[in-house]
Amino acid sequence: MNNYYLKHFSKLTIISGSLLVLLFSGCSAKLSTNPAEAFSSTHPSPDHIKDIHLPSAAPQTKEDIKTKIILTYSGKHPLHWGEKVTGVRSKLDTSNKVIALTFDACGGKGGDGIDQKLIDFLIKEKIPATLFINGRWIDANYKAFKALANNPLFEIENHGTEHKPLSVIGKSAYHISGTINVAAVVDEVLDNAHKIESLTGQTPKFFRSGTAYYDEIAVQIVNDLGEDAVNFNVLGDAGATYSKIQVYQALLSSKPGSIVICHMNQPEKDTAAGVISAVPELRKKGYSFVQLKDYHLL
Repeated sequence: MNNYYLKHFSKLTIISGSLLVLLFSGCSAKLSTNPAEAFSSTHPSPDHIKDIHLPSAAPQTKEDIKTKIILTYSGKHPLHWGEKVTGVRSKLDTSNKVIALTFDACGGKGGDGIDQKLIDFLIKEKIPATLFINGRWIDANYKAFKALANNPLFEIENHGTEHKPLSVIGKSAYHISGTINVAAVVDEVLDNAHKIESLTGQTPKFFRSGTAYYDEIAVQIVNDLGEDAVNFNVLGDAGATYSKIQVYQALLSSKPGSIVICHMNQPEKDTAAGVISAVPELRKKGYSFVQLKDYHLL
């Protein structure tokens, strides 16, 4: 079994073990014959699962993981859809004058470029940043990806396998079709996480969906798979559509603990120019730059 799946399946195996205990211990709680309904509000929440210590055999395949996730969330319908649903992190938990610059590499048709001017500036100025990398972008830019991953200035995180909005019911955002069900959510998160780990030896800690849209059940699944869903509170380049001055103004609106989203896969756009003009001004204001992993996120 792949190391990634072994590392990130403890919560799910515990859920399974807990269900078996309830079934056979004579507990007075009434369980539905529907497995999905067995995970009711009376069942321990994911935050409390870590306190339950039950022996359980490790699953052998990714399909085992997917099956247990489906069992857990079958029949549950999301109530919310967007960038700021419950569970999505969008700010550093600090009052220090630090900013997390995050850059998405989306991949796919029209999204496989690399903004080398931007990357060269970050390296020259020794500016740490978090890079959310899509699986298709990795495939198209293998050598560049390896160079970025080997540079300690850059934290490599998960931007999905096919850059899809993360939905358990197939919702879309910006005319991009989302994942169609729970199983597809697992594929979107796990397959690219496995790819990143296999190439870097590092397990992604954070996930950002394509378009940054989620429903709250999909966010719970991301958490169950060992990652935190992360968005932003400063829209840095609006999908690489902003002009230089718009990027500059957006970054200058940052506050202590801001997470900024920009893009590193559109070299023909003005993102690099805007970032290059904004960074000196932010430094004059006393700001420094950090990676997401350096702080607790809110």
